[in-house]
Amino acid sequence: MIKPIPLSVHDLIRATGGDLLCGNRDQMFSGVSIDSRKIGQDELFIAIIGDNHDGHAFIPDVLEKGVKGLMLDKQHVRQFLSSHNRKQDVSCIAVEDTRKAIGSLALFQRKRSGVTLTAVTGSSGKTTTRTMISNVVEQKFPTLSTIGNFNNEIGLPLTLLRLGEGHEQAVVEMGMNHAGEITRLARICQPDIGVITNIGRAHLEGVGSIEGVMNAKGELLAEIKPGGTAILNADDPLVIVLSERRRGNTLFYGFSEKADIRGIDSRVTEGRTVFSICFPDSKIDVTLNTCGDFNVLNALCAAAVGYCLGLSNAEIRTGIESFQPMKGRMNIQSSRNGITIVDDTYNANPDSVRCAIAAFQTLRRGARGIFVMGDMFELGDHSQELHHEIGEIAAASGIAGLYLTGNHAQTVALGAKGKNMNEKQIFIGGIEDIIQQLKQNLISGDWLLVKGSRAMKMERIIEGLKEIVINERS
Repeated sequence: MIKPIPLSVHDLIRATGGDLLCGNRDQMFSGVSIDSRKIGQDELFIAIIGDNHDGHAFIPDVLEKGVKGLMLDKQHVRQFLSSHNRKQDVSCIAVEDTRKAIGSLALFQRKRSGVTLTAVTGSSGKTTTRTMISNVVEQKFPTLSTIGNFNNEIGLPLTLLRLGEGHEQAVVEMGMNHAGEITRLARICQPDIGVITNIGRAHLEGVGSIEGVMNAKGELLAEIKPGGTAILNADDPLVIVLSERRRGNTLFYGFSEKADIRGIDSRVTEGRTVFSICFPDSKIDVTLNTCGDFNVLNALCAAAVGYCLGLSNAEIRTGIESFQPMKGRMNIQSSRNGITIVDDTYNANPDSVRCAIAAFQTLRRGARGIFVMGDMFELGDHSQELHHEIGEIAAASGIAGLYLTGNHAQTVALGAKGKNMNEKQIFIGGIEDIIQQLKQNLISGDWLLVKGSRAMKMERIIEGLKEIVINERS
């Protein structure tokens, strides 16, 4: 495991412009933490003011653990000095805003690491795509990758602060729910390669329209380093619109004949997808350990990054085939009584739900299908129409039952009924109600898809049915 590049007090002041309140400039830290519960004695504690907690309140806890370095907001200095003695063995640095300072510190580490960095954004599939890219790139290079979905103004810097001298590549993920966020994140990570997976109807509440989403995601293109490369989805019309603004190296991937890295002959077999990848001068056959054309697109994106970085076809194939679906992302689980559950509970927006329903239709191959759905969040004024649309799509897919929970359950039901789904096929209730109904109504041979926004915690449905699940397969 590659250790982070150590930081001295001098480095911290140089990176953030902070003031040293006490301690000495030569003190070294092995890393950075914002979590008082997990911090190591030789790490720097940065007190972040978050939505739910103020890190400054936990300074006594980290000092009790023997931590020797603190970074805090200047507005908290007086309170800190009145509560704690100036211990010469504790270095304390005051900055204007610790949230901005952690970004400045991450930029400092990113610059001195010298890595080639790939940044991934898009409306859906970011984490899966980023994971596939990392799997490919690490076949040739020591690679740092985002853990989980650390993709915001705190998570991205924490990822970059793990950069070590042995890393040659980094693959990071960037999320947003307002205009300007991608610009801020990209200026911290300074991408050599910028990836836009798709433009969909997510975070409409924050940006107002699909055009707002396009413009917010497109901020990445202006921040790619000179001489860098944009890797874009050739199958997404709005990504193509964005590409017209690009004045630099661009590589397209997709099923389209216009794609530089093209997927052909895709077919699903036993929950896996077999397909071919056409490069400008060669072709390889690949087996992907998950299903859905949207996941093939994710794999094509990973192949495009690998191609851009000079990996061999064999390295690209090995990286893609090493991918395993993450929890809550099209995980297929089987039961002893012949029921198959597709767990896609991690998150949901209208386009990801549409893709999941299409993949589910392919997977079940005519078997009886049941769809359990929770609300989709952050859709603003478009929420009613988009939930109604999902009801229509679900009914048109030929499912035998629709189980709904959340504030928009009635709207989804209306959409389904509008496409001639029988009222008796629709159940609306709470999580526990749905679990009990499923236990009573599921029969051998059924396929069950569960999906909803993160805040709906739809994984509770999966947990509630765990007594019938015996194994997980990809």
